[in-house]
Amino acid sequence: MKRFWRDVSVVPEGDRRSIALDGRPVRTPGRAPLAVPTAALADAIAEEWRAVTETVDPRAMPLTGLANAAIDRVGPDRAAFAAGLARFGESDLLYYRAEGPVELVARQANAWDPILDWCRGRYGIRFEITAGVMHVPQPETTVTRLAGAVAAYDPFVLAPLSPIVSLTGSLVLALALAEGAATPDAVWTAASIDEDWQAEQWGEDDLATAATANRRAEFQAAARFLELSKGPLTSPGDG
Repeated sequence: MKRFWRDVSVVPEGDRRSIALDGRPVRTPGRAPLAVPTAALADAIAEEWRAVTETVDPRAMPLTGLANAAIDRVGPDRAAFAAGLARFGESDLLYYRAEGPVELVARQANAWDPILDWCRGRYGIRFEITAGVMHVPQPETTVTRLAGAVAAYDPFVLAPLSPIVSLTGSLVLALALAEGAATPDAVWTAASIDEDWQAEQWGEDDLATAATANRRAEFQAAARFLELSKGPLTSPGDG
């Protein structure tokens, strides 16, 4: 789609903010109004539309894409989407530790144990931690309570949580980010320990470096969307 609009505006609609192009509301691919829960998120999405030069490139508009997903994919069946995401809690990255060398084991413990400790206290659960990659079942209470935590989120939190979980391999890290128990940089660093270790030992190639940069950009966009979607509904210009 080529750019046809001159003006991009944010329009209050009840407890939502919608995006308009020359006064006409933007719609999702499912033809629903592109309306989001906070002014901060609406302003950021509007900036993506203002930045379009000649042709719309969805890859340059990740916040718009996540808002579309929240409305079209998550909203119609939030419970099913949350249940699918919660299944990552059965085989989380943080449960499986390296058998060696000692330095790698220590790095994992230093980064992952505090997050697991937070999660234990936050949800009143325990984890089965193992060395190696063989699957270890988690306690039923743990799986149930993690699923309940995910199910409590609205579509505008679930939509960015999905790529965060898939990119990091960790529901626990995603929950820590959503609850403000860890920063985006800390979560990315924790999720990248094994990859960084391999790069230190064997070096990086250009393709791997580019792939990592792309994944991190996707992660950062999702983390930003998550932060903006949980903010207040007012902004400094709202009367």
